[in-house]
Amino acid sequence: MKTSPVEELFIVLNETATLLQEELNCSYLEVLAETGENMFHQSVLQDTLSEWTVKRLKKIYEDIKITKYTKEDIRKSFQLAILKGMKESVQPNHQMTPDSIGMLVGYLLHKFVKKSSYRLLDPAVGTGNLLTTVMNQAINKSIEGIGVDIDDLLIKLAYISANLQEHPIDFFNQDSLEPLFIEPVDAVISDLPIGFYPNDIRAADYQLKADEGHSYAHHLFMEQSIRHVKSGGYLFFIIPNGLFESEQSKKLHEFFKETVVIQGIIQLPESMFKNKQAAKSILILQKKDAELKPPKQVLLVNLPTLSNAPAMKKMLDKIDQWISENKG
Repeated sequence: MKTSPVEELFIVLNETATLLQEELNCSYLEVLAETGENMFHQSVLQDTLSEWTVKRLKKIYEDIKITKYTKEDIRKSFQLAILKGMKESVQPNHQMTPDSIGMLVGYLLHKFVKKSSYRLLDPAVGTGNLLTTVMNQAINKSIEGIGVDIDDLLIKLAYISANLQEHPIDFFNQDSLEPLFIEPVDAVISDLPIGFYPNDIRAADYQLKADEGHSYAHHLFMEQSIRHVKSGGYLFFIIPNGLFESEQSKKLHEFFKETVVIQGIIQLPESMFKNKQAAKSILILQKKDAELKPPKQVLLVNLPTLSNAPAMKKMLDKIDQWISENKG
């Protein structure tokens, strides 16, 4: 049976990562970053390997021509390898946005943002999977990406994946809620990190800080994103369904009233999540500017199960119609 390009490339990533892991005594994710770097430079960059391993790696890298693969093939195979590594070292912040959600965010982004070239920020970029999924959907558009993440291993994987896919993305390895030294962007996408932010001193700089105790990280991420998007720019957040029902939601309502217009809420099918409590939606915001008129009505959609193609098509048609009526 013929292997697909994604499987073919995954086999190479996995084989070379395993060879490196045997000698370097590192985690699978760390050696995956190493082999990705080698593949990009078409050479073996580690200088402590045995001669046999170097020869073996060189032969595998020479046989694989990365340029023959599409950006999506590279992203998917790298994603499969990352998922394998994540199974071995489960950390709560090591989670990837599922492809189906990434595709949907990309679809919405490209429908709302009409510019042919623009700058896009993901302030919780992780392995870069959501950002590159969205960028790979941009046909005839030029997107310059910016990714920020505090986890140095995840951002290294994101950087290597972006290099292999030849995407122009600037990465910043820092706490996203510290000052960001970036020019304002045209749009933001983010699978928001949910939970409490431990740094109360830093949180004090935000309007959405809690009156007492720790603040919600996801609220602060939204405020930071709104600060860094241009007037009229769009923000697409993957949010917990209970976002507007928490004890800190009153502040969030008031802050949104001041700064943004809510364009839409797309509720994702519950079948995508472990349980009802874990279910999420996509929140679409637009930063206020003098010209901006709110939509006649907010786009509210409950998505059917994604495998139900006719129902899905009907919903996407509804979204398209809403956009043509409200966004012109």
